[in-house]
Order: sequence, then structure tokens, then C-alpha cells
Amino acid sequence: MSEATFERLVAHARETALLTSISGLVEWDEQTYLPRAGADYRAEQSAYLAGLVHRRNTAPEVGDWLAELRDSPLAADPASEAGCVIRQLSHRYERQTRLPAELVEAIARTSSQAQHAWVAARKADDFESFRPWLEKTLKLQREQAAAFGFERSPYDALLEEYEPGETAESVGAVLSGLREELAPLVRQIVESGVNAPSDLVCREFAVQQQEAFGKAAAAAIGFDFEAGRLDVTAHPFCGAAGPRDVRLTTRYQANDFGDGFFSILHEAGHGMYEQGLQADWFGLPPGEAISLGIHESQSRMWENLVGRSRGFWTRFFPQLSEAFPAAMAGVDPDAWWFAVNEAKPSLIRTESDEATYNLHIIVRFELERAMIEGDLEPADLPAAWNEAYANTVGVTPPSDANGVLQDVHWSAGLFGYFPTYALGNLYAAQFFDQAEADLGDLEPAFAEGEFATLLGWLRERIHSVGQRLSAADLVQKVTGKPLSHEPLMRRLRAKFGPLYGFG
Repeated sequence: MSEATFERLVAHARETALLTSISGLVEWDEQTYLPRAGADYRAEQSAYLAGLVHRRNTAPEVGDWLAELRDSPLAADPASEAGCVIRQLSHRYERQTRLPAELVEAIARTSSQAQHAWVAARKADDFESFRPWLEKTLKLQREQAAAFGFERSPYDALLEEYEPGETAESVGAVLSGLREELAPLVRQIVESGVNAPSDLVCREFAVQQQEAFGKAAAAAIGFDFEAGRLDVTAHPFCGAAGPRDVRLTTRYQANDFGDGFFSILHEAGHGMYEQGLQADWFGLPPGEAISLGIHESQSRMWENLVGRSRGFWTRFFPQLSEAFPAAMAGVDPDAWWFAVNEAKPSLIRTESDEATYNLHIIVRFELERAMIEGDLEPADLPAAWNEAYANTVGVTPPSDANGVLQDVHWSAGLFGYFPTYALGNLYAAQFFDQAEADLGDLEPAFAEGEFATLLGWLRERIHSVGQRLSAADLVQKVTGKPLSHEPLMRRLRAKFGPLYGFG
């Protein structure tokens, strides 16, 4: 009997995944090709789809099926495919049934509208025009946290959506420990007096050639363009519209090669994770990413640990010089490698370097936690942002467009999302250490253009796992140790110490 019930549950979940994938495709179109005048109706489409998905996820029969299956032999091994389905869908059902359908639809509708308001506000450098939407979004997120329920902080209820098992307190402790070692390293870099030849990446790089070069590099490291594509958007992201349909996006600046190129590598890392999940379990826990932090570990690994390595540029520097002969005329390979590894406090998170990136995340985590917990109101956010940037990152934004308005996440209602970026950096460094322990030094392979060995290791150890393990359990299983900031700090010191003349 339990086998038949399990099949009904899976069939229902697969049909729901069809709707979810359609919703994802609608969102991708909204961020890439949607005419501005279509924004209001798109908001209604998004709300309608969100409502349909919510009603299917919370249908009474789903609860009945799960109640029957939770104590069945199929659930005995929580790490098996069947056990994973039952465990994860039970958790989702419990959370989703606490949300009123009208709240789900209101969040989807407001998110769509607020994102368009954010785009206009950032372009006009006008926080006040966006503030009413942020206030509405924040109110809805607080309502959602209250509906989910929590023991200590409403932030915990929202964080659970992105990094299951973590809390504001646990994340705060991890980021505090990271800050204690990272901030002094950044100060050493600033005080070294050494400057990277950053002008090399700010020469004229034609956008059309940037796109071609970026696609070639993404394909070389393993992204399958037969099962994906690359488009342009205001804020780069990756989305899966199906098991063989992964959408990458980036943005280009003719006088900033790194902005577009490293965004492509970053999103390709996300995309290769999506392409490495079990396609026959698409939309179900065994074929879904463990957490956003683990997802981010894949993007940061390919962007930084691979894409900014000496081996990578040993391979790609000749191709770069051929693609951009005028911009690369007379450029020394070592100087270029230093240029793409420049470290200095900066205003924009997505353009920041390996050394300072997590300081940007710490600011956002602390501010959004304060907003959700009621200690900071949107009207006071710009001033709080500027003060936090001055104290933590070491720069003061000259405008809200380059400050509080720079990220799309709060307009999209993604409170609890930001800390997963920092966790991803920690996971990436620890996984990469283990990959090299298992495979040997990977730099020579990268220099030969051989990336399949690393990708194969990731496919086996991480991608194929789906949600059969928690993020914490995966780290322990793969590396034999709990998550630590030490692997990341070792790598940062080893790279930036010699570049900036210390350590």
C-alpha cells in the first residue's frame, strides 16, 4: 500500500514541478526580455502561478499521503531516494500549510512590482521612490515569518527557506569569526601601498567579443550550452526552467572586462550544479540543490578558485590576447593575473574581490536581520547602510544607487538569502581543499585546459547527492570535518600575501 501511496505523492510532486518550472521561466523572461509596459500584468501572472503551486503543495491529500508514509519502511533510511522525498516533502508541507494562500499571492505580486520599482529607483538614484515598496515587502516578510513560526528570531523562519538548519545566531557566529580574521587581512592589503594594475581590465573590450569569449570559457569548464543559454540582465542570475534547460544571465560593460566575464563563470558554476543534479528526479528532493549556500559554493569555486587561478589564465591568456588584440597589446601575463586578482575595499558587492566580498555580505546580513527583527526601519536604511559600509568595508557610498539600492534581493523579498553567499565561500574553499587532497594539485590541469576531473569529482560528491543530506552533513561526509572559515582564510592569505608584499 505504501508503494502505491508513494507513487501518487511523486506523481503529484512532478506535476507541481511543471508549474514551478513555468513560473521560473516567467521570472527569467521578466528579468531579461519583458517589455516594461507588461510589468503589471506579469505581476498578476506570477501571483496566479504562485497561488496554484501553493494550493498543490498544501492540498489535504498530500498531508494524508505523507502521514501514511512517514512511518513506512520507505522512510526508514532518510538518505535513500524515497526517504529523502518523504522527509523533505513533509518538512515543506508543514511549513507551507502555515501560509495563507492570499499571503503567498500577495508576496509574489508585490515582489514582481517591487523589482520593477527597484530598477527605476536605482537608475534614478532615488531611494524614496522605492521605500514604499520596501516597506510593503518587509511587512509581508514579517507576516510570513510569523506564519511559519519561530523560537528566537523571525529571521530564523526566513533563513530556513534558503539554508535549512541554520539560525540568525549560528550564522551570526560564523560571520563574526570570519570578520575577526578577514578585516585585519584587508587592512594589511590597504596599508601595503601596493597597487594592482587594475587599468588593464578597464580598457575597451567590445561587448560582442566579451560575450563570445565568455561563452567559450563557460563551455570549456563544463557548462553544456545544448542544455542552457546565456542572456543579458540588470542583475546576473541563473535559473532552471527544466532538467535540460538552464538559463544563465550576465551584464557587460565595454570598459570593465571583469564584470561580465567573472559573472559568466559565477553563473556557469550555478548552472553546472543544476546540470549535474539527477534529471529523473527534477523538481523532487533527490534532484534538487541542498541549500543556497551549497549552490553558491559551486559558483564561487568556478569563479574564484578556478577562474582567478594562475593555471586558468595560463590556458586562457593567449585566447584573450587573440580576442582583444588592441586592449591586450603589450600586457604581461603576470600583470594581467594580478589585475584580475586586485583586492581593495569597494562599493559594489557583485564587483568586489575575493578578499573583501564577505565584508559586503556581513553588512547586508546585519541590516536585514535588524529590519526583520524590528530594530531598523526602511526610512533609516540609507544612513545605516552608509555607516555600516564605512565601518566594515572601509568606504562610504556617494549615492544610494551605489549603496543601498545596488542589490535586487530585498525588492524580490529575499530576506535570509544574503548570508548564503558567505557560507558558499566557506563551503567552496573546504570542498576545493578536499578535491586537491583526492586529485592532487589542480593548477597544472587547469593550465592544460582540463577541467573535467574537478567537475567529475563535484558531480559525484556533491551534485548527485541532491537533498539526501543536509549541508552540514554533506560537508562532514565530503571533507571529514565540520564547516570552518580556516580553509578560506588560508587561501586568501596564500594568494594576497605575496601579491601585496606581506606574509
